Amino acid sequence: MVDLPTRCVPKKNDEFLSEKQRVDYETHRRNFIEWLMVFGKSPDSIEGYSEDTVYKTAYRCGAFDRWVWNREDGYTMPLTHDHADAYLRDMAYDDYSGSHMANTKDSLKRYFKWRHHKFGEEKWEPELTISKDTNVQPPDFLSVDERKRIRQAALDYGAIPAYDNLSPEQRSRWKMYVSKRLRKPLEDVVPADWNQVNGWKYTSMVWTSLDTGLRPAEVGRARVSWVDVDNQMLRIPVEDSTKNADNWPVSISERTADALERWISERKTYALYDDTDALWLTREGNPYGTNSLRRLLHKLCDIAEIDIETRKMSWYTIRHSVGTYMTREEDLAAAKAQLRHKSVQTTTKYDAAPVEDRRDALDRMG
Repeated sequence: MVDLPTRCVPKKNDEFLSEKQRVDYETHRRNFIEWLMVFGKSPDSIEGYSEDTVYKTAYRCGAFDRWVWNREDGYTMPLTHDHADAYLRDMAYDDYSGSHMANTKDSLKRYFKWRHHKFGEEKWEPELTISKDTNVQPPDFLSVDERKRIRQAALDYGAIPAYDNLSPEQRSRWKMYVSKRLRKPLEDVVPADWNQVNGWKYTSMVWTSLDTGLRPAEVGRARVSWVDVDNQMLRIPVEDSTKNADNWPVSISERTADALERWISERKTYALYDDTDALWLTREGNPYGTNSLRRLLHKLCDIAEIDIETRKMSWYTIRHSVGTYMTREEDLAAAKAQLRHKSVQTTTKYDAAPVEDRRDALDRMG
């Protein structure tokens, strides 16, 4: 057995796995890492990669695994070409450098090279062309008007008439709706369930993201302890900040602080949150991830009558709007702080006039 330069199962990955899944995943990873060391560079001449390359490849592929499991709501193996293409597209929506994306693509190509050599699967040809000098631009962002409409849609989402304001006949009809919304047997629905349907969870989650540009992973990791209502900010600890080494105080509006205060009070009434400090969970008790947040945003766009047919609308679209308009209203330094970027170079992609500003300029130019 080959001595590996890295642990088979990264600690962050271990958190996703049951005991049986861990056994399966450990075997999968060990076989992959050993192949990298012995055959990876040139299978025909039995030449492997250096320990440094193996370590970095295993690390990046471990992050890829976690991303897929968040997307698929659980452990999935083996991973597919579609997963890899979606992962790179998702990275393009975030704040990664061209160099980081190129290195990730190379690592994923080694993974699928192993699958081809060992199991006869097809080689992977990435959809995206990425070089180390790639300057990835945000593909889409919400306009100012769209941000206002999404904010209103989040306030209205799922709202129903108050129980006390309904006639017995109306209550029977709305009771069926509440049963469906909460996935609860009709006979078990009680007046208190009206409050849950009319709750502040979605409003607080969307408004917080509109203010702070939370990444999907940060929505999933958000904790009640982050929220400082009195000072109108989130305080994101170093261990929960997706890419950074320092704690980040991030500003929120008074309106958002009020929504968060109402939600934190409301969440205490739900048994789902009894043993966790998680700020928001799905109805199944899982952290929110890329897929669940995308579905929510699409519902809000439908309510707000925002056409998404020809747009790549994901939770990062909200983040990009924060970067774009914070840069316009304040400056790059403010956007860097609000988006929690390590380097101002990452923030420079938002230093471009939004389309409505350019349209106004054309009108002025005659």
